[in-house]
Amino acid sequence: MALFGKMDNLDADSSEGQSQDKEITDVEKTRVLIIGSGPAGYTAAIYAARANLKPMMYEGLQPGGQLTTTTEVENFPGYPQGITGPEMMEDLKNQAERFGTDIRFGMATKADLSERPFKVTIDDKKIIETDSLIIATGATAKYLGIEDEEKYSGSGVSACATCDGFFYRGKDVAVVGGGDTAAEEAIYLAGLASKVYLIVRRDELRASKVMQKRVFDTPNIEILWEHQTKGLFGDGVVEGAVLVKKKGSPEEEEVLIKIDGFFLAIGHKPNSDIFRDYLETDQVGYIQTVPGTTKTNVPGVFACGDVQDTVYRQAVTAAGTGCMAAMDTERWLAENQ
Repeated sequence: MALFGKMDNLDADSSEGQSQDKEITDVEKTRVLIIGSGPAGYTAAIYAARANLKPMMYEGLQPGGQLTTTTEVENFPGYPQGITGPEMMEDLKNQAERFGTDIRFGMATKADLSERPFKVTIDDKKIIETDSLIIATGATAKYLGIEDEEKYSGSGVSACATCDGFFYRGKDVAVVGGGDTAAEEAIYLAGLASKVYLIVRRDELRASKVMQKRVFDTPNIEILWEHQTKGLFGDGVVEGAVLVKKKGSPEEEEVLIKIDGFFLAIGHKPNSDIFRDYLETDQVGYIQTVPGTTKTNVPGVFACGDVQDTVYRQAVTAAGTGCMAAMDTERWLAENQ
């Protein structure tokens, strides 16, 4: 995941909009611009650079994306002993640079995809004009907003059961959420953990009836109805959670549960805001691509990784779509230049 901001849209006819455009005099051109790092962006860069497309990449606020917050990665092919997320991203970055990718730190703050060359504004100070664009800006997991989530990030707090569930074999964990994602994560973890608490804010699940039945039929899942998370505790790692039952009612009470892992399953927000005026997205904001490709509705613009993936959201699938984006871009440039 790389985080990207969005400036308020300015009226193109307003003097304010005109003066702002005039202020940016630093303009650079490239054939291939990659916005966002992480497995998708770096893989796209590796393939594009090896095709002699001389790609330029802007990494965003979090170079390496979500994996840089993961302490151990054991499910990415080629690392039999596992590797930390930051180390893996550094490997991918070095590989992309080895083949000639121009990697830069900066955040895309505005985009104009109305015509070619496309124009992407970096840090509100520089405009990159590009013949083709690969969007690999990722998605940001939604958090509850409690201070302890950051405190125990990578030490018991996770937003991906598939990524981190293995580390909690035979242990007790909790999943927060009441939708299909939460139900799916709880069921997955139930196959690994000794016990799974499903913390649900309401007195019912929002998940589909099929997923609800699967949750109810899983013996080691305990649903904590009308519970909200107040905080986490533990010496360096998560050892338990402080919950509030029936918050705001006369029956409100504080509940402590002993857990080793705390999983967020309340959704993701794709980092697509600055492109949504031009690209087709779903209601949440995930960029829509032509099935079997990374092509968007704008010719010459391609999307890969979690910004267009509503299902898998894994490092290896992101890397795969990064490869696809580079190959789609190479072919498109060959046909249109």
